[in-house]
Amino acid sequence: MKMRNILARITLNDKDHVGLKLKQIWKQPDKVSAEKYDELFISEFEERFPKAIEILENGLEDSLQYYHFPCFDARKISSTNILKRLNVEIRRRSRVVSVFPSIDSYVRLVTCYLIEYSEDWSSGRCYINQSLIEEQKNLLTNAA
Repeated sequence: MKMRNILARITLNDKDHVGLKLKQIWKQPDKVSAEKYDELFISEFEERFPKAIEILENGLEDSLQYYHFPCFDARKISSTNILKRLNVEIRRRSRVVSVFPSIDSYVRLVTCYLIEYSEDWSSGRCYINQSLIEEQKNLLTNAA
């Protein structure tokens, strides 16, 4: 679920107001308060924007999964920006070639870039620190 999919079902005059209230769901300090705020949001807008509320209800649980990982910065794990950037970079590199002789050559180009990208992130430019990942694994193991 993306916020823009919800806002696409909102009238132009109400987008700013509804968008600000909608953002507050994900700015709550914990999952329980986010769900409570969601209920308030739904009760306020379900009569006026039923299709938008349906989209919100269908995707809310998935979009709140980052609350299960308190060790991580929520902005980093709730965003898909890193994937978007990766896809843009793959497209940029493949456009330089423009016509590939075979699918295998395209796969080799993408694979080489992904290996290079992985090495960069594992060595220096870590998006999420490896020690935080280990800490989260330990928390999940101990909770089970």
